[in-house]
Amino acid sequence: MKRLRCIAAAAACVLASGSLTARAQTYPTRPVEWVVPYQAGGGTDIVARTVAEKMAAELGQSIVIVNKPGAATAIGAAYAARAKPDGYVMLTGDTATLAANPALYPGLAYDPQKDFDTVGLLARFAMILVVNPAVPVHNLQEFVEWAKQKKEGVSYGTPGAGSPHHLATELFKQKTGLNLVHVPYRGAAPAVQDVMGGQIPCMFVDSATGQQYISSGMLRPIAVASKERLANLPEVPTLIESGMEGFEAYAWQGLLVPKGTPHSAIETLSKALQSALKDAAIRKKFSDMGLEAIPGTPREMADYASAEREKWGTLIHDAGIKVQ
Repeated sequence: MKRLRCIAAAAACVLASGSLTARAQTYPTRPVEWVVPYQAGGGTDIVARTVAEKMAAELGQSIVIVNKPGAATAIGAAYAARAKPDGYVMLTGDTATLAANPALYPGLAYDPQKDFDTVGLLARFAMILVVNPAVPVHNLQEFVEWAKQKKEGVSYGTPGAGSPHHLATELFKQKTGLNLVHVPYRGAAPAVQDVMGGQIPCMFVDSATGQQYISSGMLRPIAVASKERLANLPEVPTLIESGMEGFEAYAWQGLLVPKGTPHSAIETLSKALQSALKDAAIRKKFSDMGLEAIPGTPREMADYASAEREKWGTLIHDAGIKVQ
């Protein structure tokens, strides 16, 4: 009987252990969906696919990229906002999604503050003031003096109204008092082409799009809107050191999940994300693309997004920026 009791006790321990193991089975237990609110093949999509591969290895589950472009990221954002908050749907949220859209579109199908929890920042692209090489300026002072002489105003291109490029230029216009005339395009590429072709003289271009044309001499950089000089363009001064105190403008991205996602799942995703962004190979690829990896906690991303929403929302209101 004593032996039977020992066997029964051992069996009970095994069953209890198995039950605890089952209850403690760690998230994730199936593939995770990553919603990218842009077309496949673009910069945002490449960032997501690059980071997803490393995160998947950390998580022990595959990450499936789902592209849902349109409406300045609102289509993808609304889809993710309505998803079940179980940690199996993530969203790339960027400057448009979290900072500009709330001020530009009063009827948004999502609320950036109420519908999402933050996981962590991904990357940011510094804005660079560039001109056609035929424009007779080489620094900020010369640009301002040249622009002031253009009584009819100076045209500048952007990928569209409300884009980070547009907002950066409106901030620049606000601080300099220059007469700058907005010429919106359908994307960054055609705007850049027209600056290089001389149809328009200047624009703020993001580092990812512009660096190859700057390196080839097809665009002349005047200054970068980052806090420090860019590693890939060390000879180009910042707007801050050129005399515009506190001037910073980036296109940035972070990772979101639907509001109410379990804290444990967010922490797991955040840990995997930060590990991926510290990976030397990923940082090298980002640098080659003109991006800066910016790993951080969920709280740090929430604070960053809040500050950006206040900054650009105020600018949009003060400048009277409208979208058609």
